[in-house]
Amino acid sequence: MTSHELTRDPMPARLAVGVISAGRVGTALGEALGAAGHPVVACSAVSDASVGRATTRLPEAAILPPPEVAERSELLVLAVPDTELPGLVRGLAACGAVRPGTIVAHTSGTYGISVLAPLADSGALALALHPAMTFLGTAEDTVRLRSACFGVTAADATGSAVAQALVLEIGAEPVAVPENARSLYHAALAHGANHLVTLVVDAVAALEAALDDVPGPERRATAQRMVAPLLSAALDNVLRRGQSALTGPVARDDSATVARHLDALGAVDPEIANGYRALARRTAQQSGASMPMFDVLDGRQGR
Repeated sequence: MTSHELTRDPMPARLAVGVISAGRVGTALGEALGAAGHPVVACSAVSDASVGRATTRLPEAAILPPPEVAERSELLVLAVPDTELPGLVRGLAACGAVRPGTIVAHTSGTYGISVLAPLADSGALALALHPAMTFLGTAEDTVRLRSACFGVTAADATGSAVAQALVLEIGAEPVAVPENARSLYHAALAHGANHLVTLVVDAVAALEAALDDVPGPERRATAQRMVAPLLSAALDNVLRRGQSALTGPVARDDSATVARHLDALGAVDPEIANGYRALARRTAQQSGASMPMFDVLDGRQGR
């Protein structure tokens, strides 16, 4: 497909897809594109895990070095870690593996399309297609893509139309993200998803320490069962109601209870207490807590 053809008809035809590499994201996106009718003809895979994913979930794809994947592709998906993306792009441009008119889409959240400039300068159509989703490396990832949003960045209306069509074809929702806002966009997602994992791990660890009467082998599973419905309800409530969904001692401006929490958590693990303190302070700012609350959180209690 040439750039002229894309200008006349931005809806992509059935495209030969190449994926570099068959990690968690690349495999899921390749599988989703294949289900939408775009054959995955080649992929790169180095580790045993990625080779296993490729052979199981992209069975029609030849496993090849990246330049050979690029040579066979009309739609080339670059699904490597952020740190590897600029070097990969420079290498593909230097060896001339990407043909003019090829659609090249990377899946990085923090980069826009400027990172693809060496390939765009040679006639490729550059797209940034970042799925706002976390991945486990299983077939469940592909199912989750259908309910995900993609942060989409393109250079012009033609690129935007192609990007939107590809995302819609796999059942997901495209959301335009300006080039200069990619880092902020990615930071927001990482803050929500990554730090939620940290928060839940700490909460489960503290709850395990409180469940002395539960036999050791069952303690973690019990703690997880206890917090699961609470966390699910809290997430649902805040997405529907925003700040008004807040409950608990900070929302009640109950500094005495927060002080007891900090003492109890500090006895289990001072770092968990520090994490609680930091998040509670931000919560206190958002909820307009009184000065005694900040005295407790900033260690001025009793002064």
